[in-house]
Amino acid sequence: MLTSIILSLVLTFFGSRWINFLYKLPTAPLSFPNEIQSRARFRIPLLAIILLVTFNNVAQVQTPLQIYLMAANFFLALIIFTDFEQYVIFDRMLLPLAGVGILAVIHLDLPVADRFAAALIGGGIFFLIAMITHGGIGGGDVKLIFVLGIWLGLENLLSVVIMACIVGGIVAAALILFRQKNRQSYFAYGPYFALATMYILYYAKGL
Repeated sequence: MLTSIILSLVLTFFGSRWINFLYKLPTAPLSFPNEIQSRARFRIPLLAIILLVTFNNVAQVQTPLQIYLMAANFFLALIIFTDFEQYVIFDRMLLPLAGVGILAVIHLDLPVADRFAAALIGGGIFFLIAMITHGGIGGGDVKLIFVLGIWLGLENLLSVVIMACIVGGIVAAALILFRQKNRQSYFAYGPYFALATMYILYYAKGL
């Protein structure tokens, strides 16, 4: 437990600093560049809690699986916050998440064909949805689904998409009902894909 607390606090500090660094890049496509501080006011305590809960849950898992799960959790947690705060999912977070996922597939002798089929099929379907809806699904979401396919495989990826769409749809409907958003407002689905993935990896079917 103590190790999980220390690791969570350390990674919260560096993860938050990394997010702030990415926000300051001149090419960063921020949706709310003048509201960085206000929209991030709860980031550090919530990020620490998310990391602590998931890290502690895999504390008894034998390495190297434990290391891969913790790495996935770290990047997914950061993606949750950047998408909630600024509606952006950075390639600089997706690339290492994909890289670690490929290492996990190879190292843990997971079914390669299933993982890359999930990445290609899932990413391809969401790319088509993005094209048909003219941006109803963002490019970051498309790339995130591709990467999650590597981690999850076809069956688990389908479960994640269904869970995320149901929960995200309920939240979106509530926001519209209480006039926090309208039907034309952009809605960040990335955090729900990430949270559903955490559930699958840590509490349900695993890798």
